[in-house]
Amino acid sequence: MIAAALWAVTKSFGDTPALDAVDLEVQAGDVLALLGPNGAGKSTALSLLLGLRRPDSGKVELFGRDPRVPAARIAVGSTPQESGFPPTLRVRELVDLVRAHFPAPAPAGELLDRFGLTGLARRQTGGLSGGERRRLSVALAFAGRPRAVFLDEPTAGLDVESRRAVWQELRAYSAAGGTVLLTTHHVEEAEVLASRVVLLARGRVVAEGSPGELSMRAGTGSLEDALVALTGAAR
Repeated sequence: MIAAALWAVTKSFGDTPALDAVDLEVQAGDVLALLGPNGAGKSTALSLLLGLRRPDSGKVELFGRDPRVPAARIAVGSTPQESGFPPTLRVRELVDLVRAHFPAPAPAGELLDRFGLTGLARRQTGGLSGGERRRLSVALAFAGRPRAVFLDEPTAGLDVESRRAVWQELRAYSAAGGTVLLTTHHVEEAEVLASRVVLLARGRVVAEGSPGELSMRAGTGSLEDALVALTGAAR
Protein backbone atom coordinates (compact mmCIF):
# COMPACT_ATOMS: atom_id res chain seq x y z
CA MET A 1 0.00 0.00 0.00
CA ILE A 2 1.22 3.46 -0.87
CA ALA A 3 1.03 5.81 2.12
CA ALA A 4 2.04 8.96 0.25
CA ALA A 5 3.15 9.87 -3.24
CA LEU A 6 4.26 12.58 -5.63
CA TRP A 7 3.64 11.85 -9.29
CA ALA A 8 5.35 14.04 -11.89
CA VAL A 9 5.23 16.93 -9.42
CA THR A 10 6.71 20.29 -10.29
CA LYS A 11 6.91 23.21 -7.90
CA SER A 12 8.60 26.57 -8.38
CA PHE A 13 8.95 29.67 -6.25
CA GLY A 14 9.01 32.57 -8.66
CA ASP A 15 11.58 31.69 -11.28
CA THR A 16 13.33 29.20 -9.02
CA PRO A 17 12.37 25.54 -9.51
CA ALA A 18 12.19 23.57 -6.26
CA LEU A 19 10.94 20.26 -7.69
CA ASP A 20 11.09 19.23 -11.33
CA ALA A 21 8.81 16.35 -12.41
CA VAL A 22 9.49 14.37 -9.23
CA ASP A 23 8.07 10.89 -8.69
CA LEU A 24 8.22 9.69 -5.09
CA GLU A 25 6.34 6.85 -3.41
CA VAL A 26 6.35 6.13 0.31
CA GLN A 27 5.16 2.60 0.99
CA ALA A 28 3.22 1.89 4.18
CA GLY A 29 5.60 0.59 6.82
CA ASP A 30 8.61 2.00 5.00
CA VAL A 31 11.34 4.18 6.51
CA LEU A 32 12.34 6.48 3.67
CA ALA A 33 15.08 9.08 3.98
CA LEU A 34 15.39 12.05 1.64
CA LEU A 35 19.01 13.11 1.26
CA GLY A 36 20.54 15.90 -0.76
CA PRO A 37 22.33 19.23 -0.52
CA ASN A 38 20.65 22.41 0.67
CA GLY A 39 18.09 23.56 -1.89
CA ALA A 40 17.59 20.07 -3.32
CA GLY A 41 13.83 20.18 -2.67
CA LYS A 42 13.55 17.96 0.41
CA SER A 43 11.48 20.33 2.58
CA THR A 44 9.33 21.31 -0.40
CA ALA A 45 8.47 17.66 -0.99
CA LEU A 46 7.36 17.28 2.63
CA SER A 47 5.28 20.45 2.54
CA LEU A 48 3.43 19.19 -0.55
CA LEU A 49 2.76 15.80 1.01
CA LEU A 50 1.39 17.52 4.12
CA GLY A 51 -0.94 19.72 2.06
CA LEU A 52 0.84 22.91 3.10
CA ARG A 53 1.58 23.82 -0.52
CA ARG A 54 0.03 23.03 -3.88
CA PRO A 55 2.04 21.63 -6.80
CA ASP A 56 2.29 23.68 -9.98
CA SER A 57 1.66 20.46 -11.88
CA GLY A 58 1.44 16.75 -11.15
CA LYS A 59 -0.45 14.88 -8.45
CA VAL A 60 0.02 14.51 -4.70
CA GLU A 61 -1.69 11.86 -2.59
CA LEU A 62 -1.73 11.06 1.12
CA PHE A 63 -3.38 7.75 2.02
CA GLY A 64 -5.15 7.85 -1.33
CA ARG A 65 -6.52 11.37 -0.89
CA ASP A 66 -5.62 14.96 -1.55
CA PRO A 67 -3.40 15.88 1.43
CA ARG A 68 -5.39 19.07 1.92
CA VAL A 69 -8.33 16.92 3.07
CA PRO A 70 -8.34 16.93 6.90
CA ALA A 71 -9.29 13.24 7.06
CA ALA A 72 -6.02 12.38 5.31
CA ARG A 73 -3.82 14.72 7.35
CA ILE A 74 -5.12 13.60 10.73
CA ALA A 75 -3.39 10.25 10.21
CA VAL A 76 0.02 11.94 9.93
CA GLY A 77 2.30 13.47 12.53
CA SER A 78 4.94 15.96 11.46
CA THR A 79 7.99 17.80 12.70
CA PRO A 80 8.83 20.93 10.69
CA GLN A 81 12.40 22.06 10.17
CA GLU A 82 11.78 25.03 12.48
CA SER A 83 9.21 25.13 15.26
CA GLY A 84 7.83 28.16 17.06
CA PHE A 85 6.15 27.58 20.42
CA PRO A 86 4.27 30.13 22.57
CA PRO A 87 7.09 31.06 24.97
CA THR A 88 4.97 31.22 28.15
CA LEU A 89 3.19 27.92 27.55
CA ARG A 90 4.51 25.05 29.67
CA VAL A 91 5.70 21.86 28.01
CA ARG A 92 2.87 19.74 29.44
CA GLU A 93 0.32 22.40 28.43
CA LEU A 94 1.60 22.39 24.86
CA VAL A 95 1.50 18.59 24.69
CA ASP A 96 -2.09 18.61 25.95
CA LEU A 97 -3.04 21.33 23.46
CA VAL A 98 -1.77 19.28 20.53
CA ARG A 99 -3.31 16.06 21.87
CA ALA A 100 -6.71 17.78 22.01
CA HIS A 101 -6.80 17.91 18.19
CA PHE A 102 -6.97 14.11 17.87
CA PRO A 103 -9.79 11.66 18.65
CA ALA A 104 -7.58 9.06 20.38
CA PRO A 105 -4.30 10.71 21.35
CA ALA A 106 -1.34 9.10 23.05
CA PRO A 107 -1.20 9.68 26.82
CA ALA A 108 0.70 12.85 27.68
CA GLY A 109 2.86 11.12 30.27
CA GLU A 110 3.88 8.48 27.73
CA LEU A 111 4.97 11.10 25.19
CA LEU A 112 6.96 13.03 27.78
CA ASP A 113 8.68 9.89 28.98
CA ARG A 114 9.50 8.51 25.53
CA PHE A 115 11.31 11.67 24.50
CA GLY A 116 13.02 12.51 27.77
CA LEU A 117 10.76 15.45 28.58
CA THR A 118 9.23 14.38 31.91
CA GLY A 119 11.56 16.57 33.92
CA LEU A 120 10.69 19.55 31.71
CA ALA A 121 6.89 19.20 31.93
CA ARG A 122 6.44 22.38 33.99
CA ARG A 123 9.08 24.40 32.15
CA GLN A 124 7.93 27.23 29.88
CA THR A 125 8.87 26.52 26.29
CA GLY A 126 10.62 29.88 26.04
CA GLY A 127 13.15 28.62 28.58
CA LEU A 128 14.05 25.43 26.71
CA SER A 129 17.38 24.90 24.98
CA GLY A 130 17.48 24.30 21.25
CA GLY A 131 17.89 20.56 21.74
CA GLU A 132 15.02 20.41 24.23
CA ARG A 133 12.74 22.26 21.82
CA ARG A 134 13.72 19.82 19.09
CA ARG A 135 12.85 16.81 21.22
CA LEU A 136 9.53 18.41 22.08
CA SER A 137 8.82 19.04 18.41
CA VAL A 138 9.47 15.38 17.58
CA ALA A 139 7.33 14.23 20.51
CA LEU A 140 4.40 16.28 19.26
CA ALA A 141 4.52 14.42 15.93
CA PHE A 142 3.40 11.30 17.82
CA ALA A 143 0.62 12.94 19.84
CA GLY A 144 -2.21 11.62 17.67
CA ARG A 145 -1.00 8.01 17.34
CA PRO A 146 -0.29 8.61 13.63
CA ARG A 147 -0.11 6.00 10.90
CA ALA A 148 2.83 7.91 9.44
CA VAL A 149 5.27 10.59 10.56
CA PHE A 150 6.97 13.10 8.27
CA LEU A 151 10.03 14.55 9.97
CA ASP A 152 12.11 17.41 8.57
CA GLU A 153 15.61 17.22 10.10
CA PRO A 154 14.27 15.59 13.31
CA THR A 155 17.61 15.41 15.13
CA ALA A 156 19.13 18.72 14.02
CA GLY A 157 20.90 20.32 16.97
CA LEU A 158 20.72 17.25 19.22
CA ASP A 159 23.70 15.81 21.02
CA VAL A 160 24.76 12.24 20.27
CA GLU A 161 22.87 10.71 23.20
CA SER A 162 19.61 12.53 22.40
CA ARG A 163 19.93 11.71 18.70
CA ARG A 164 20.30 8.01 19.43
CA ALA A 165 17.31 8.13 21.80
CA VAL A 166 15.18 9.57 18.97
CA TRP A 167 16.50 6.88 16.62
CA GLN A 168 15.41 4.25 19.12
CA GLU A 169 11.88 5.66 19.20
CA LEU A 170 11.70 5.77 15.40
CA ARG A 171 12.90 2.18 15.11
CA ALA A 172 10.27 1.06 17.64
CA TYR A 173 7.57 2.98 15.77
CA SER A 174 8.61 1.41 12.47
CA ALA A 175 8.78 -2.08 13.99
CA ALA A 176 5.16 -1.62 15.09
CA GLY A 177 4.12 -0.89 11.49
CA GLY A 178 4.45 2.89 11.38
CA THR A 179 5.59 4.71 8.25
CA VAL A 180 8.45 7.21 8.44
CA LEU A 181 9.54 9.82 5.91
CA LEU A 182 12.43 11.96 7.04
CA THR A 183 14.89 14.45 5.69
CA THR A 184 18.33 14.60 7.20
CA HIS A 185 21.83 15.95 6.73
CA HIS A 186 23.16 13.20 9.00
CA VAL A 187 24.09 10.42 6.60
CA GLU A 188 24.60 8.06 9.54
CA GLU A 189 20.94 8.66 10.45
CA ALA A 190 19.82 7.39 7.06
CA GLU A 191 22.16 4.40 7.28
CA VAL A 192 20.84 3.46 10.72
CA LEU A 193 17.13 4.02 10.11
CA ALA A 194 16.20 3.91 6.44
CA SER A 195 15.07 0.90 4.48
CA ARG A 196 15.13 3.11 1.38
CA VAL A 197 16.92 6.33 0.48
CA VAL A 198 16.02 8.85 -2.21
CA LEU A 199 18.75 11.25 -3.33
CA LEU A 200 17.58 14.67 -4.53
CA ALA A 201 19.66 17.26 -6.34
CA ARG A 202 18.46 20.47 -8.00
CA GLY A 203 14.84 19.43 -7.56
CA ARG A 204 15.19 16.04 -9.22
CA VAL A 205 15.48 12.46 -8.02
CA VAL A 206 18.97 11.31 -9.06
CA ALA A 207 18.99 7.89 -7.37
CA GLU A 208 17.05 5.69 -4.98
CA GLY A 209 17.48 2.36 -3.26
CA SER A 210 18.64 0.88 0.01
CA PRO A 211 21.73 2.47 1.60
CA GLY A 212 23.77 -0.54 0.52
CA GLU A 213 22.47 -0.45 -3.05
CA LEU A 214 23.31 3.22 -3.45
CA SER A 215 26.81 2.70 -2.09
CA MET A 216 27.37 -0.12 -4.60
CA ARG A 217 25.88 1.88 -7.47
CA ALA A 218 28.27 4.75 -6.85
CA GLY A 219 31.18 2.34 -6.59
CA THR A 220 31.96 3.53 -3.09
CA GLY A 221 32.12 2.01 0.33
CA SER A 222 29.67 4.29 2.10
CA LEU A 223 26.40 6.13 1.69
CA GLU A 224 28.17 9.43 2.35
CA ASP A 225 30.48 8.81 -0.62
CA ALA A 226 27.45 7.89 -2.73
CA LEU A 227 25.72 11.12 -1.75
CA VAL A 228 28.72 13.18 -2.85
CA ALA A 229 29.22 11.23 -6.07
CA LEU A 230 25.58 11.18 -7.18
CA THR A 231 24.40 14.64 -6.09
CA GLY A 232 27.57 16.71 -6.05
CA ALA A 233 26.99 17.54 -2.37
CA ALA A 234 29.92 19.00 -0.50
CA ARG A 235 31.39 16.94 2.32
